[in-house]
Amino acid sequence: MPAFSGKYYYTVDPKGRIIIPAPFREIVASNYSSKLYITNAPFDKCLYIYPMEEWNKLQEQVRTKPRSDEAIRFFLRRVIASAVETEMDKQGRILVPVALREDANINSNVVMAGQIERIELWDRNEWDTLFDPAKIDRKTIEEKLAAYGL
Repeated sequence: MPAFSGKYYYTVDPKGRIIIPAPFREIVASNYSSKLYITNAPFDKCLYIYPMEEWNKLQEQVRTKPRSDEAIRFFLRRVIASAVETEMDKQGRILVPVALREDANINSNVVMAGQIERIELWDRNEWDTLFDPAKIDRKTIEEKLAAYGL
């Protein structure tokens, strides 16, 4: 199955809509239903956008986990509870609810980044901060990636 990859720079329109990049729209149109789910990331200051089928897989994974586990309760409250179903309009746009934009500090300039089974939506300033050389422990990251064979 094709995977979401690449990064794209866009702006949020005054109504809170963003354009889904054409390559991502093609993947959705060819492999998934038109419904998407947008939600908070568990820890990063960004949003996740899932095709419905990938969202359903995630929910099934969560269903099998013990609700007595504090981490699972956190995930349910942060990710599952904030999820909103959406569909692309004819121009390939989706509406990002105000509450989600506020949670991720998304203003006008955004980055959409493919992450294999989902798309991440970042405020451009937050995204740029991720790659600030002063904040990256390159040696540790290289070692961990090497351990994974990457």
